[in-house]
Amino acid sequence: MDALEALGVVLAIAALGYAGGAVAGLRTTFGIVVPYAALCLLLIGVVYKVLQWAAAPVPFRIPVTCGQQASLPGIKGAWLDNPSTRGGAFARVALDVLLFRSLFRSNTRAELRPGPRLAIKGDKSLWLAGLAFHWSLLIILVRHLRFVLLPVPGVVAALVRGDGFFNAGLLRLYLTDVVILAALGYLLARRYWDAQVRYLSLLEDYFALYLLGAIVVSGVLMRYVARVDVVGVKELMLGLATGSPVVPPSVGPLFFMHLTLVSALAAYFPFGKLVHLGAAFLSPTRNLVNNSRAKRHVNPWNAPVRVHTYAEWEDEFRDKIRQAGLPLERE
Repeated sequence: MDALEALGVVLAIAALGYAGGAVAGLRTTFGIVVPYAALCLLLIGVVYKVLQWAAAPVPFRIPVTCGQQASLPGIKGAWLDNPSTRGGAFARVALDVLLFRSLFRSNTRAELRPGPRLAIKGDKSLWLAGLAFHWSLLIILVRHLRFVLLPVPGVVAALVRGDGFFNAGLLRLYLTDVVILAALGYLLARRYWDAQVRYLSLLEDYFALYLLGAIVVSGVLMRYVARVDVVGVKELMLGLATGSPVVPPSVGPLFFMHLTLVSALAAYFPFGKLVHLGAAFLSPTRNLVNNSRAKRHVNPWNAPVRVHTYAEWEDEFRDKIRQAGLPLERE
């Protein structure tokens, strides 16, 4: 039911965007107002989330450890899985962000086999699909900079040529278009065929995948099936980027559908699970140096507490302790 509801919401957004591009009186709203509103929600939401995370108190070292902590010279510490230096913590975060190292190492699957016998094995398919999707999405985003920058930077032009070294007739076939479709298809199908994942999946999990899939599919349709006026699209995007937007009449409704879906993703991003992009850098379980054996970390928010020391207690009950024949530290 959640999957069908999520699909219905995404289809409604797509239909609304297409209608906004087909009706003359709505083109300005869906071509200018909606993207700007989505951008404002994105910026405000991300800033709010970052400030909220930064304000969370972390008085102690709480990194997730997967190895021996650095201690005595004769005991070898795990510099990456239990970093005691800033360099080790940086490398750990970098590998998690760029290569999903923690997912690669920890993603396992338990199966009950005949016997009965419990078997636990590694499952790298999720790691591979996630890595392929995120890297493809990053390359596609960088490729799209050619629509908002003039002149186009050489790095972006080189990436466009490298990604599109295949030719499909007169069209350049981008490898990332194929990879991201395959990765999204696997991630969505996994939520259907895997009973455990399906049991844990919520409406927002399906919604994010369907929304990303709709964006990719609409972009592929504009690229390879129903061609759009690229010059008009660039004119519209340059206008949005420079603050002087115009809506060329040559831009068709399919592009407005694509733009509306992207705007919906931008507006939804700070308020759903997709915001884990920022959390990956700000998570204290990953970015903290675990040097609790080398340095004492005192909670700065602890209020002063009046303590009753053993010496004070001994002075208070000295006569009774002596009568009982118990030893005293100070006579």
